[in-house]
Amino acid sequence: MNDLSALPVTLQLEAPGLQLRLWQPSHADALYEAARESISTVGRWLPWCHAGYTREHAVGWIQRCRDASEGGEPCAFGIFNDEGLLLGGVALNRFDTQQRSANLGYWVRERAHGRSVAPRAVRRLAAFGFDTLGLCRIEIVAAVENLASRRCAEKAGARFEGIGRHRLVIGSTPVDAAVYGLLPADLDQPAEAQSSAMS
Repeated sequence: MNDLSALPVTLQLEAPGLQLRLWQPSHADALYEAARESISTVGRWLPWCHAGYTREHAVGWIQRCRDASEGGEPCAFGIFNDEGLLLGGVALNRFDTQQRSANLGYWVRERAHGRSVAPRAVRRLAAFGFDTLGLCRIEIVAAVENLASRRCAEKAGARFEGIGRHRLVIGSTPVDAAVYGLLPADLDQPAEAQSSAMS
């Protein structure tokens, strides 16, 4: 697996209608606004997005991402549209250098739901993980009841591999989770066709 610390801090990845940009301090206001808008939707599954979320939380998260990337983890991007509006976030984390694998997570602000933002971002970041970072496997793990996240994984081309009992802890509650695997070959097929074949 290639060294994450060598990535330029201004790295930007292009996807159809989207730009994935490594988090920058200048994104703090946009992140705060997007999180506050999405407490009732994103917050159900991601406890960091809560009613007490402040701009200082956004600043702290961005700084942690920048500090951690220097040590190789995580590899976190804001998702922006062509007009520069922040739509959400996507990241590779939990890297296993020996097995050349990582976890991939994502969230989309409430106003951008239903526009296939996350599947486009997931496919682009996965391609970067395989082609540039040298990964051979990416996992997406979503709570069993998080149907929107599971649908995104399927639309991105990931394959359902099973249910992990108490695989996630949301807040303080262990929950069962659906585990999806994404391999380089999965990106060679149209994502929608794969999703239809699995249903």
